[in-house]
Amino acid sequence: MSSPRPKLPAHAFRRVDETRDEAFYAQPRFVTHIDDGAIAAVTTLYRQYFPAGGAILDLMSSWVSHLPPDVEYGRVEGLGMNRQELAANPRLTGFTVQNLNEHPVLPYDDATFDGCGICVSIDYLTQPVEVLREVARVLKLGAPTVITFSNRCFPTKAVQVWHTLDDAGHLTLVTEFLRQAGGFTGIEMLDCSPRTGRRGDPLYAVVAAATGEVGGG
Repeated sequence: MSSPRPKLPAHAFRRVDETRDEAFYAQPRFVTHIDDGAIAAVTTLYRQYFPAGGAILDLMSSWVSHLPPDVEYGRVEGLGMNRQELAANPRLTGFTVQNLNEHPVLPYDDATFDGCGICVSIDYLTQPVEVLREVARVLKLGAPTVITFSNRCFPTKAVQVWHTLDDAGHLTLVTEFLRQAGGFTGIEMLDCSPRTGRRGDPLYAVVAAATGEVGGG
């Protein structure tokens, strides 16, 4: 039996701005946080992994979900920090305003969703393992989680450990979050950066499937 993996110390998840996230996200930001090439890479991943007609969870959502515009889903639930942004998102069939850093328990039943996307937001979680353990709980057996990120962020709200790592380190870190959360298998680290010959935002992803066995650690 393998020994448990060491957990990161609490200070690894401290941030320059430790004021309540509700204040930081109080004003809606109707902008995209990665460029068009990186957005297209996210959409390609969602097209590949999320089943048409399925129930999709857009975690840490905003006014746009980057889902393929030509694919219909039976349900798209968004959970984020700004009510105005969520209300303006045309792909959402429902949404919840919730601060995951204070309340990491998701307000959904077990085995509810056919896929979960976390787009350019994983670096803001102060309890990522707890949140991902909840993601595993609400996903159906075999359902994918697609976690995407680039090299851009709100620097005062990204956790300390994120700032200490390069792109390869971010991939390894997110993989470790999933392993410590438990309930995931087939974890893949992907470089989906557009190869257009021009300088643009990179796009990286960590993808995993839910095992249906919740309670890892």
